[in-house]
Amino acid sequence: MTIASKVAGTARVGAIALIALSSASAAGAAPAADRVFTVANYPVEAEAANAVAAKDRALAEGQDAAFRSLLKRLVPVTAYSQLGRLKAMNTADLLDGVRVRSEQNSPTRYIAAFDFAFQAAAVREVMQREGVPFVDQQAPEITIIPLMSQGDGVGAFTPANAAWGEAWKGLDLENSVSPARLSVLKPEVHADTVRMLLTGDGSADRIMEGEYKTALVVAAVAEIDKSGKQVQVTLAGRDAIGAFSWTRNYRASDGDTGYALELAAVVGLGVLEGRWKSAHGGSAGGISAQDVEIEVVFETQDQWNTLRGQILDLQGVDDVRVGAISARSAQMGLKYPGGGAALASTLALQGLTLRNAGAQWQLRSAY
Repeated sequence: MTIASKVAGTARVGAIALIALSSASAAGAAPAADRVFTVANYPVEAEAANAVAAKDRALAEGQDAAFRSLLKRLVPVTAYSQLGRLKAMNTADLLDGVRVRSEQNSPTRYIAAFDFAFQAAAVREVMQREGVPFVDQQAPEITIIPLMSQGDGVGAFTPANAAWGEAWKGLDLENSVSPARLSVLKPEVHADTVRMLLTGDGSADRIMEGEYKTALVVAAVAEIDKSGKQVQVTLAGRDAIGAFSWTRNYRASDGDTGYALELAAVVGLGVLEGRWKSAHGGSAGGISAQDVEIEVVFETQDQWNTLRGQILDLQGVDDVRVGAISARSAQMGLKYPGGGAALASTLALQGLTLRNAGAQWQLRSAY
């Protein structure tokens, strides 16, 4: 099914509206191998002189935005600079169908959520022609457990609050290149197991596998500080690439922790997708990713958390493995394009010193 065959000779907006109104589109019937080419539950909103014009505008702008979202799903982060080659594309020529999830409107405003299905073969052909690398093979499904950390050094964990849980539920997990399903923390999994998972203790992986009947389990732990001005999120566990732990802090502007948590979930899914794409979609600028073994030296636990976060946030870092941790150092392995020397140059810009210590590299803060 193509746009051309359905709406030959009509205007672009009219074509979109026709497909949306048909509802019986490819958006819900894509073959499993082409599932990643559907962007589901995508929000659209527009205002215009009347309700019909508002809906047409929302659909036109929505399909363009959904296509950009699709490209970021498929293309490795290291190749995002090449997406400019696709700016001139008429996304209507690549659209296969639209399904309405929900909608509401007023005389001048239209708000809805749609599933936008794009033609898999056509999108592949365009990207191959333009030389843009992409990954359209889905990883094995993982189980994600959203949790809240109570902080205060207690190390207790509770089910996700409404905002954190809904943030993950609102993502297009099924069609991601790193598909996932959500679950809850089972009563048999105690807080010390989650703590071990967050610190990279491999024994936690075995416990989680026994309880969830899959080795691919990731805890998504959010902690809101007492002031309500910052949210810290950690993803830890095992995906199809291997064991990893990743932490990032988000500022809650004006105390809006809900928005911070929503952003954190979007970024978290991007991290999972990025790990899969990095392993299957080529390397940055033609430079191969190399193993780097690091001893991270620190003075306090807080400094270790900060150093680990800075490494995990670096573009290009992949397959992070945390090994033995003592009071003043931790063993870490990862992959980075260009290896240790390239990583040292990048970290220097962040005030960190990475020196070759023979069998491994040694990292410490330069300040």
